[in-house]
Parts: sequence; C-alpha cells; structure tokens
Amino acid sequence: MNRRLIERRSFLKSATQTLLAAPAVAALGNFAEAQTHATIQSQNKTHAPEPPTRPSLKLSIRDFGATGDGKTKDTLAIQLTIERCSVLGGGEVVVPAGDYLTGALALRSGVCLRIEEGATLNGSPDMADYPLAQIRWEGRWIKGYIGFISATDAENIGIVGPGKIIGNPAIKGRIERPSNLRLPALIEFINCKNVRVEDCFTQQFGMWSIHPTYCENITFKNLVINSGADGIDVDSCQHVVIDGCDFHTADDCISLKSGRGAEAFTLMRTTEDVLITRCSFVDSSFACIGIGSETSGGIRNARIEHCKFLGARSHAIYIKSRPGRGAFIEDISADDLDVSGMQAGFLRINMLDSGKHDEFDVPGDEGIPTIRNFRFSNVRVTDVPTLVNASAIHPHKPLEGLTLANITGTCGKAITLANVNNARIEAINVTGFTGPLLSIANVTGTGLTGATAVAPPKLPDPVPIPATPYQLH
Repeated sequence: MNRRLIERRSFLKSATQTLLAAPAVAALGNFAEAQTHATIQSQNKTHAPEPPTRPSLKLSIRDFGATGDGKTKDTLAIQLTIERCSVLGGGEVVVPAGDYLTGALALRSGVCLRIEEGATLNGSPDMADYPLAQIRWEGRWIKGYIGFISATDAENIGIVGPGKIIGNPAIKGRIERPSNLRLPALIEFINCKNVRVEDCFTQQFGMWSIHPTYCENITFKNLVINSGADGIDVDSCQHVVIDGCDFHTADDCISLKSGRGAEAFTLMRTTEDVLITRCSFVDSSFACIGIGSETSGGIRNARIEHCKFLGARSHAIYIKSRPGRGAFIEDISADDLDVSGMQAGFLRINMLDSGKHDEFDVPGDEGIPTIRNFRFSNVRVTDVPTLVNASAIHPHKPLEGLTLANITGTCGKAITLANVNNARIEAINVTGFTGPLLSIANVTGTGLTGATAVAPPKLPDPVPIPATPYQLH
C-alpha cells in the first residue's frame, strides 16, 4: 500500500474525532502562529522566549452600527466589524438576535462569524450589493456574482450558529438574464484553508447553497440546508468532512466536482479525501449525492457512511461523467445506508452521456474518465424502482473493481452491469423485483453465477482531436 493512500486513510479515520474534540470557539487568529512556534520549540535545544499572546477578540456588530431591524442595510457595519477583528489578530464577530438585511459579506483570515440564537442574516434583493469576481460555474472559471457570505484566500475562518443565513427569494434561478452572469451562491469559499461551518440553518432559493472551491481542511457540521438548488457542492477541494447535516434540496443534496473540460484537466485540482457521515437527504429534482458530472480534475477517496436517504427524484447515489472530461473517479465507498423514497433507484453509474460537452473537451481515449475501486456495502433499501444500474460504462475504460455486498430490502428491478472488471457481488438479499437478479455485459469477477446476458451500451461519438492543442487562456 503506497504512502499517500495510507495518509489519506489515516486522515479520514481521525478527522471526525479531531473535529469533535475541538472547542466550539477557537482562537482562530493564533492557529498558524501557535503551530509554527511549537515546531521551532521542538527543534531547538534552547527554548526561545514565549511570544506575547494575542488577544482573542469578541466584537459585536451592534457596537459598530448594525441595527438588526430587517429594513436598514447593515452591510457596512458588519463588514467593518469583520475587518477590525481580522486586523487586530482574529477572534469572533458576534451577530446578536435580530434580523439583519445585508449585501455580500467577505470573511477574513482568523475570523469566526457567530450567529446567535434569534439572529438572521438576510440577503439583499439588490444585485448591486454583490460584487463581481472570477467564480467557478459548471466547472469553468467565469465572471459572476460572488456569494452572499464568501471568503477568498483566507485561513482559519468559521461560521457558527445556531442562527440563520437566508438568501433573498427575489434572486431567482442560477443565471442572470440577459447578462448571463452566474447569480450568488449563499456561502462560497475560494482557495481557503481550515474552514468550519457549524450549527446553522440555511435557506437558499434558485442558486447553489454552499460552494467551496480549491479549499483544504473544511468541515460542515450539524447544518440544516434548505435549497432551491444544490446543497453543498465540493469543487476541487481536499480533506472535507460533512457530518450530521440535514438536507432538503431541489437538486443534488451533495455534489462532488472538480471542473469541466480541458481547462480543469490542465489545472488538475482533484477533489479528494471526503467523508460524508450521519447525514439525512431529501431531494425533489435529482439525486441525494452526485459525484460528477464535472470530473476533469479527478475525484478520489470519498467515503459515505451511516446516512439516511429519504427521498429523491432520481437516485440515492449517482456517479456521472462523459467522454471529454478525462481524469479519474476512484476509491469511492458507501457503507451502512438506509434508502427509501427513490423515484429511480439506489445507485446509478453513467460515464457515457451525463452533463454537457465543454467548448474544449479532452479528446480521444485520454478524455474517457478512468474509474476504479467502487464499494457499496451494508445497504438497506425500501421499494427502490431499480437497485443498481451500472451499464453506461465505456468499454475502452471499464470500471476496475466494483463491490456490492450485503444489500437487503425490496426493489422493482435488481442489478445491471456492463464493462466491469473484477466485480464482487455477494449477499444480495432483495425481494419484490421482476426479471433477473443480475444482468451483465462484458463483466468479470465473482458472484456472477446465473447472471443473464444483456446487450452492451450504445456508445457516444468519439471526441475529435483538435487541430491546435488546448492552452489555458
């Protein structure tokens, strides 16, 4: 087992315990300094004098002019409080009880925004209150509106409840017409490290709720996420924990992404080391957990465990991409799941035609995503129309390693696989289905005895090789 894999697994094993042990209010501004000082101390025989301790501030936005009357825009007062807290060394910015109408807010390094019981941050309906920036949308960097609460290039930041963050219902949809600018997400982090969002109620309407991009060491814990679109979109991030969250969404509850087309393939910013645990999911339009379809930077080492999938218009888990994306999806596991209320099924794997083509697709066989090592175990299903549909897989890049183990319950149809090597099918104890338990095309492995042969999937046209190779521009 290589060293990198051991380190990833060690992180996931310890992440939840470490985060639970952390105090609810951390001296975020002192984190990096304390770590550096401790390293120097351990390396020197003669200890240097202790540096003076920075104050851990607690500043109330009321003291800087916020009204909380629900009518006056409190943007400036809240932003000034955040700025002052950061430049004085970091700490907490406290939002006391009240209804605060505000435009976009930017967190700074070392600042934890504490929204107290009875406090609500309400997004402004005016688009002039949201700055334009380079943001990621459907896997590409484009000009668009930054999130309602955002941070860029920040470290050691947080948002904690138990208060509420609510977008404005007047901002509808995902794209502004006629400008074609992406509308603001509710919470958006770009290139940030050491982020926590905990114990909040969030409400978003037509656009994604929470969107971290290029982030590292980020935790979402005990959130209620009500959204008219996606819940949490993890986009080219590393070391992510989503723990104990309750999702009610109108698109994917959680989506793991890493960019689309040659731009993201060139940048190769992988989403990896993601733990999703103890969550519940209800979605009215698509899947509970979507992996893809923007996968051009690769997705690796995602673990889903101890979750309840209570409703979706399509599938509990949908792994999706298409030729032209390139890169890989590997080491995906799900264990100890309860699944009911699905309108399509428990699991679908579609690597042939999910998502739109990019203007600059990755050409040829290099553009067919590599997929390997998927495991689903200890799953209890109730009346799912289809248990597993993993037939839309390209024969040039078959799925290398698929385990389906200890799955029980009731379903309308059972399992269909195509272009899979080293499948392991065991302890599938489901009832109520019509047709065969297992249908296969070009599948090798164990547990395949008695399977019925089916036709292989129809393949899309190959992505042509362009006359001029792609360059970032």
